[in-house]
Amino acid sequence: MPGGKAGTLVAANALDLHVPQGEVFGLVGPNGAGKTTTLKMICGLMTPTAGRVSVHGVDVERHPEEAQRYLGYLSDFFSLYDDLKVWEYVDYFARAYKMEVAAISGRVDEVIGQVGLEGKRDSFIAGLSRGMKQRLGIARAFVHNPPALILDEPASGLDPKARHELKQLLLKLNRGGTTIFITTHILSDVEEICTSVGIMEKGRLLRCGPLAAVMQESRGARHIRVRLAAPGFALAEWLAAQPGVSDVKPGDAGAGAEFILAGDDARTSELLRALVAAGAPVCGIQESGEAFEQLYSRLSSGETM
Repeated sequence: MPGGKAGTLVAANALDLHVPQGEVFGLVGPNGAGKTTTLKMICGLMTPTAGRVSVHGVDVERHPEEAQRYLGYLSDFFSLYDDLKVWEYVDYFARAYKMEVAAISGRVDEVIGQVGLEGKRDSFIAGLSRGMKQRLGIARAFVHNPPALILDEPASGLDPKARHELKQLLLKLNRGGTTIFITTHILSDVEEICTSVGIMEKGRLLRCGPLAAVMQESRGARHIRVRLAAPGFALAEWLAAQPGVSDVKPGDAGAGAEFILAGDDARTSELLRALVAAGAPVCGIQESGEAFEQLYSRLSSGETM
């Protein structure tokens, strides 16, 4: 999905991005990274200078109206009409999506229930909280029941309770079969709800793929803690003599140690087998992986992975 150019500024450069059906995909990056431009190209609101964007197998540029049937899009700032009631607002967008008139009433009530606003069905939008308005915006975006929902910074400005409710709503929609594509600055949310992720900076994807694979690929070393059933084995000294082991810190009472190991799962397994073979009474091992926020900070600061 290359493209997105204005003058000499390339907002999204040579993107090759594929989001499988059923994923919760998070696109993260600093302001100006090209995230919103990417979403607009996917939705057909901007035309890439080169390349192709397809949604559900439909070319967005060649068949925009057909592609729109498969997408629900909510921008970071969207219009709300304070003098409309909740059901009127959703009804308005159902008609804008050209749904069959006979199906609209039932679908409006269904969607309002899905986002947890059934108690506010007949309330005016002006009286809704920020979190309720965000849920209403999501209701408007998927009232036509698209297989994919694209949300630009959906948690922006929400308090912790509203953020939690939003995450639960997105997970609920995903469990129902909806593919979710979000941009976000809240990196903890990525680990909590996303199954795959793209890290973007200056118009380019630095990493992209299943979250677990991205974390594994980018992890340079493992932080490991070993517990022994009893003291007596010179664990710290033994570890310090092993290749790839560094920063060994003995535990309390000589019954364990923490250390950093360079290597993959096979190297970890090899080290543990050797430790047990050396006579260490190992009774526990714990690996503390790097959080996604730490990974993002390393990537965005230009550190070598």
